Amino acid sequence: MTNPSIQVGNNSALEGGSPEMTFSVPVVVRGYELDTQGHLNQAVYLQYAEHARWELLRAAGLPQDKLIASGVGPVVLETTIKYLRELRSGDEVTVSVEFAWQTGKTFRFRHEIRKLDGTVAAEISVLTGLLDLSARKLVAAPGERMAALAERPDLLGL
Repeated sequence: MTNPSIQVGNNSALEGGSPEMTFSVPVVVRGYELDTQGHLNQAVYLQYAEHARWELLRAAGLPQDKLIASGVGPVVLETTIKYLRELRSGDEVTVSVEFAWQTGKTFRFRHEIRKLDGTVAAEISVLTGLLDLSARKLVAAPGERMAALAERPDLLGL
């Protein structure tokens, strides 16, 4: 389980009602990620979500070095996690990520961490912006800027 996968969903949360792209990466829970109760430490869920986001951006042709060279970078403004089921060492999960574009300077990433049997272990919502690295302010139209830079804007839901 090492390759990301891409699926087209039929959600219409994007402006204009277009289908959303769902991108997922496989992860195996490692023993050193556990807490004293023997389940996945709460902070590691954030790491899994961030890993999936960067893999999606990389697949879309927006690796970190390209974003930095273009003078922008994604910035997390708020994160909400719903822990639904525990994860234990050796559990195989997929971490999905999809864009939910909004008007204005922000957008959302939505994640699900799902066991192979289909059980959702966590839902994560991340309010994000695209930071102009020189001005240190959010870019006014982050979707347009990312689409212009991306090799595969379809993976961004654009």
